[in-house]
Amino acid sequence: MDEQDTAAILHGDVLSDTAEEPQLDVNKEEPGVPSTDVVRPPVTCSLPVSVEPVLFLSMFSLALQAPLSTQYLWDRISEDLGYNGSKRSECGNSSAPPDPLQKEVETLTAHWNLYISLGGFSVGLLVVPLLGSWSDLAGRRRVLILPNLGLALQTIVYLVVMYLKLPVVYFLVGRLLSGLSGDFNAVLAGCFAYVADISDRRSRTFRVAILEACLGLSGMLASIIGGQWRRAQGYINPFWLVLATNLVSALYAFLFVRESVVPDPSAKLLTTRHHKAVWHLYSSGGSSSEAGGQFHRCKLWLYTLCFFLVVTVHFGSRELYVLYELSSPLCWGPDFIGYGSAAHHLGYLSSLAGIKIMQRCMEDSWVALVGLASNIVGLVVFSVANSTQLMFTGYGLCLLFMTSTPVLRSKLSKLVEPSEQGALFASVACVESLCYLVGSGVFNSLYPATLHFMKGFPFLFAAIILFIPAGIIGTLQCLEQRRDQRDATVS
Repeated sequence: MDEQDTAAILHGDVLSDTAEEPQLDVNKEEPGVPSTDVVRPPVTCSLPVSVEPVLFLSMFSLALQAPLSTQYLWDRISEDLGYNGSKRSECGNSSAPPDPLQKEVETLTAHWNLYISLGGFSVGLLVVPLLGSWSDLAGRRRVLILPNLGLALQTIVYLVVMYLKLPVVYFLVGRLLSGLSGDFNAVLAGCFAYVADISDRRSRTFRVAILEACLGLSGMLASIIGGQWRRAQGYINPFWLVLATNLVSALYAFLFVRESVVPDPSAKLLTTRHHKAVWHLYSSGGSSSEAGGQFHRCKLWLYTLCFFLVVTVHFGSRELYVLYELSSPLCWGPDFIGYGSAAHHLGYLSSLAGIKIMQRCMEDSWVALVGLASNIVGLVVFSVANSTQLMFTGYGLCLLFMTSTPVLRSKLSKLVEPSEQGALFASVACVESLCYLVGSGVFNSLYPATLHFMKGFPFLFAAIILFIPAGIIGTLQCLEQRRDQRDATVS
């Protein structure tokens, strides 16, 4: 990219008058959309940021809350069953038989985690597409504020459970309440749709990568703070920070985020039109498919499949890192596990820098293939890692592993019209939730099943899976280049 494009990326975050007009023109063509100016927030922010703080704060609260919730479930179930022992490790060379009570605690904790995750996913599967498509008409700011308030309500329920020592089933109630407001997936959908609204096609991949980097940085910060704080002060104080973070995120969206679409006052939330919009998006390829025909719809499905496979591998392998590092032959302690987690999250920043550099000399598809190659090589090293040096070598080789997902989000965004961005990213957010469930289930089942012949086989399996999206992305890019050359020859 040249210097003008770089300047557009770095200083074009806040909507300018020039950036507003294309969106206004698109929306004015729709019946029932008023020709008024874009809604302004009560306070104007002069910093070159838009929704990045919203996503950072929301992800921070989620990353801080999730492991603490699991640990609280473990402690409460242990207390209810009368178990007060610590988890045994094969690194301790203990010849004692496994404690059946500990196994029961582990099983119940895993089951409650599964129930809570499934509860939020099942409700969100209905609500997130509704909110995403609704934001195409009613505006993005509401979809940024409402889910954060729902997450705050979930945290309040969790705090009440902790203060009053209520049964852990009320954690599920809090999760369902959050799911009814869209949960974190609605925040994801709203933020990525907002960036698609305010960015041009050339700068969109980098802007999406900035949001992905916000996810990694907030996760790293929360993982550093959460464990130390819980050991020092217990569970309640960290959850008060989670509540405050969700409220600040909603307040920031209300005060500083400028609306990126023209709101339609007549837009209704509870209507089947929104789910039909999502169905139309994938059944016919959206409104922009008329020019591209069948090939356009195929690209939408194929890029979605690539996103599903890549993110499933990310979630699934991430679930095994700590388990792999705790056990023999690595036998890492808390310090090395923390260093490994920091190295993993550092990949978000290095991938952002990699995208910025590689976009100067290659197309987005090749940038994604470089990221997939980095991820594949790193996973292969993890699969045979039997020393600390080799494990950190794998982390070093994975420093560009996050370049593929921003490219895929950007490519999906460019395949639909501006009036369909909310529906698209709501669908992508639901796919991401499905990736978490599938990745956790498959890889957590595969790990114990393959211990007897190759401990690192799940990482090797993940590397093999990534060849599928690499092949699809490379093939589509070659077909697009041939098509462009043929069109240029004809013209």
